[in-house]
Amino acid sequence: MDEPEIKAAVKTFILNEYLPGEDPAALTDTTELMTTGILDSIAVLKVVTFLESHFGITLEPHEAVVENLNTLSAIARLVMSKKA
Repeated sequence: MDEPEIKAAVKTFILNEYLPGEDPAALTDTTELMTTGILDSIAVLKVVTFLESHFGITLEPHEAVVENLNTLSAIARLVMSKKA
């Protein structure tokens, strides 16, 4: 699975779970998810669970931080690094 596919899967998950009815084009690769409040602490846990189950990876607690989960691009980089 490549970076665009990872971004697409995560984007679909976030739109369905946290932004129902929003314009998909408004959620870009650089939209800040945590620092703008789209994802709160409970939502971050759900995203981590989704990433682990969907991509077959394991995230350590210290990896579930804003640097890794604030944008679709950052999430894709994290998943790619775990899959490598």
